[in-house]
Amino acid sequence: MLLYDSPVSGNCYKVRLLLAHLGIPYERRGLDVVDRSNRPEVLGGLNPSLRVPTLVLDDGRPLGESGAILWYFGEGTRFVPDDAYERAQVLQWLFFEQYDHEPAVAVARFWLVYSGRPEEVRDQLPELHAKGNRALAAMERHLDDGRQWFVGDGLTLADIALYGYTHVANEGGFELARYPRIEAWLERVAAQPGHVPITAT
Repeated sequence: MLLYDSPVSGNCYKVRLLLAHLGIPYERRGLDVVDRSNRPEVLGGLNPSLRVPTLVLDDGRPLGESGAILWYFGEGTRFVPDDAYERAQVLQWLFFEQYDHEPAVAVARFWLVYSGRPEEVRDQLPELHAKGNRALAAMERHLDDGRQWFVGDGLTLADIALYGYTHVANEGGFELARYPRIEAWLERVAAQPGHVPITAT
């Protein structure tokens, strides 16, 4: 199994984190997050969006989009609840992460730390920070009811998806100290058996 990957991408890290928890071996092939000139050549026949992560299964079938890959491997494991409503809640948080959270938190981080051109986003940063803080505040409120995890009583795909970019949000200029329940949740996720950091090779 081959994962087209970027070591700094939170979307790729989510997939690597789940595979680590499940003990599933795979190969990694790194692609640049800034210079994407070779994406059509490398990913053109595998992923219509030309994005990472893109996974090629052992039988040669490709699968793109971090949420889809998480669901493919998570279904039938402890990371997807048996209860239909709780499964839907997991999907709710996966969609929230991609629609409300990632477009602000991940984009601010990319431009400030990895683009090499942080000045180009200076005028957009206040809006990115406002949107990202709204998403983080929604997460904080959800955890305010004494919840340890985003869905149910244990780590699920919802936590893995949200952890990917939240735990490095400070790199995008977000002050996680404003969100003590999120900080405590981040510690719980990192303390789980099988956890690997984003820097793991």
